[in-house]
Amino acid sequence: MKRNLTIAAALIALVALVTGVAYAQSYSFQLEQEVVDVFLESDGTYRLTYAFLFANDPGGSPIDFVDVGLPTSDYDLSNIRASVDGQPVSDISTSPYVTPGIAVGLGNRAIPSGQTGTVLVEIGRVGGVLFRGDEEGYASGKFSPTWFDGQFVHGSTDLTVTFHLPPGVQPEEPRWHAPEGGWPAGDPATGFDAEGRIVYTWRDTSARGDTQYTFGASFPSSYVPSGSLSSPSQFDWTFLFSGLVSAVGCLVPVAFIIFFFVLIIWVSRRGKLAYLPPKIAVEGHGIKRGLTAVEAAVLLETGLDKVLTMILFSLIKKEAARVVRETPLQVAAVEPRPAELRAYEESFLAAVVLDDARKRQRDLTEVMIQLVKAVESKMKGFSLKETRDYYRAIILKAWEQVEAAQTPEVKSEVFTDSLEWTMLDRDFDGHTRRTFGTGPVFFPHWWGSYRPSTVSAPSVPISTGRGGGISLPHLPGAEFAASFARGVQNTAGSLVSNITEFTSGVTKTTNPPPPPSRSSSSGGRSCACACACAGCACACAGGGR
Repeated sequence: MKRNLTIAAALIALVALVTGVAYAQSYSFQLEQEVVDVFLESDGTYRLTYAFLFANDPGGSPIDFVDVGLPTSDYDLSNIRASVDGQPVSDISTSPYVTPGIAVGLGNRAIPSGQTGTVLVEIGRVGGVLFRGDEEGYASGKFSPTWFDGQFVHGSTDLTVTFHLPPGVQPEEPRWHAPEGGWPAGDPATGFDAEGRIVYTWRDTSARGDTQYTFGASFPSSYVPSGSLSSPSQFDWTFLFSGLVSAVGCLVPVAFIIFFFVLIIWVSRRGKLAYLPPKIAVEGHGIKRGLTAVEAAVLLETGLDKVLTMILFSLIKKEAARVVRETPLQVAAVEPRPAELRAYEESFLAAVVLDDARKRQRDLTEVMIQLVKAVESKMKGFSLKETRDYYRAIILKAWEQVEAAQTPEVKSEVFTDSLEWTMLDRDFDGHTRRTFGTGPVFFPHWWGSYRPSTVSAPSVPISTGRGGGISLPHLPGAEFAASFARGVQNTAGSLVSNITEFTSGVTKTTNPPPPPSRSSSSGGRSCACACACAGCACACAGGGR
């Protein structure tokens, strides 16, 4: 009898689930505009405002519910308000589709087929959203507006996300994080809102409603209670379990959800603060040509660990420096010093030969600060977007030249000659593996001054094209790519004692908000569904209704 009842209950649940899914699949709409305000309060919580503008398709089911994901389960339904076209609605409950999250029932104000409607949702408090930042003494928060399943939403979205930093934060103190998820390159608008808070505002008129974007900011932790901050390594397993249960209920494979959470945590931990000053984004006209690969790396906001290695490359290739010992790293200047070293190379060389690790890191921090300022000065009057696109094209051209080479020897020569440009490719490792495969990468004559250990690599004679030959060490392409990636990390880790502290030291000076200006807080209230992410764990699920 009990077994029959269990089977009956399961069948009823399955029928209800299938019916619900079939009903959800009849939704078809555009998310024309979304305006999201994230208030980082002095008690270490978020106050969130979502303004949604839906355009329901002709023939689409009425939009009768809006699911809003929340960063944590630390919220109170009694503190949430919602309205449709200015008229309040009271049906607010826990969402069956997004965990943690809420479902706003529109009731008799559902948006009919072929019509538009503005939905406003105000959430008074969400706790457990701030984390201890990578930089000592700083707190960080992240936020990700909800994305919809592509089978429901279509067209582009005018998306605006504004961070309102805690009251009292001073202009020189906070930093914004580079957006993730394919958000267009560029800096946020900065200024002050009506309450005098510093704000960062990101806007893209051609965003996608089925894509996850993540935004973030850091500020001194002294502006919020220390007890409100979590460590990045902490994870809410109860929350993960509830998310998996909801996912299973929605017929989403559990393995995919686990992978999703792990990926988000990994990406969040790898996130680096943007170090270019916001004012460099003020649009000029035309392309700034003539930047070195190192300067282009700064313009593209490449990780500072890679920039350090690139400068060392340039000095070694010019025979101005050599690596005496790899572990621990020891660099020596070569005399007589070559003429026409660049200013940042001269300063870098003076700092890198120091034995005092703390002084070396301080001096290298100053080298990078001055390099960022020099790039900023060179960019005055030029278009940031056009210039970045120009140097990205140079990176692609460098790879094309490598791939066009007909023999392993020539391919290796072109590759090493343009190494500073090819290594700016975000997929350097993968591109190297694909280009060389199992074929060899021959090291140039100067490589031993960078990696003395490679002199023991297998060597083969190659023709010089002048009737003679020489022997050069080499590695298979895949092995070289892996070795090179480790070398960049190890080099940076040896030059500075703490790469995170080093990056923060540069950012602290180069990327404060500009002086007070007119408020750039979000204006109107019209848009679509959103969810939030905090610190290093984004728990929002796509889809919803």
